[in-house]
Amino acid sequence: MNAFDLHGKTILVTGASSGLGRQTAISASQYGARIIITGRNQQRLQETFGLLSGENHLAIPADLTLSNDIDNLVQALPVLNGVVYSTGISEIKPARFIAADDIEKNFSIGFNAPVLLTTQLLRKKKLLAGECSLLFISSISIKYPFVGGGMYISVKAALENYARVLALELAPKRIRVNCIAPAFVKGSMLDQTLESTNQDTIDQIEARQPLGLGEAEDVANTIVYYLSNASKWVTGTSLILGGG
Repeated sequence: MNAFDLHGKTILVTGASSGLGRQTAISASQYGARIIITGRNQQRLQETFGLLSGENHLAIPADLTLSNDIDNLVQALPVLNGVVYSTGISEIKPARFIAADDIEKNFSIGFNAPVLLTTQLLRKKKLLAGECSLLFISSISIKYPFVGGGMYISVKAALENYARVLALELAPKRIRVNCIAPAFVKGSMLDQTLESTNQDTIDQIEARQPLGLGEAEDVANTIVYYLSNASKWVTGTSLILGGG
């Protein structure tokens, strides 16, 4: 039996309308998982849905910054074997320009949303004890910060530490909790970063990666490992994916 096989597993992927969330949903479906995708943009969510392999998948639009949307999403979910939290924004802003609105926006999307979703998943008993894996997408920037990344990096640092505590709390139920910390990869997140900076900054980011910029598939393949039984003895970790 292939340890990376996801047949028989039901996986929720947030932020699945684009970027890493979209590719994760696609890759996990190719490994046999039943996929439930959610995101704010219904049109792009349907585009992702059309790219999934296999059958019996679901697309449930939701804005996870809204408590009612979280409640409605959780109510519609079956019991899950895994959750991939791919919700966040990437904005570059020097410290002297950070305002209260920036803090609210970044933490609301990147930290509050996944934390409050998890709260409801636990309360409504939507996570299968003994066979469930939760995976948070962090960032290599926690270890290798960049100028202007105060908000983005702070959100990811908070998320990683929350995940470590969650791993301890859920270990008795044998629910695994891990993070991956990728460097920037080609795709929507890099494009979003480019909008608030310049090409020179992107070139500097790429120069720090000996193997160059990665692809979304490189990250998704690692996520499949964490969702699969191949990682059944792994919890409370954060794996750096940085191209060297």
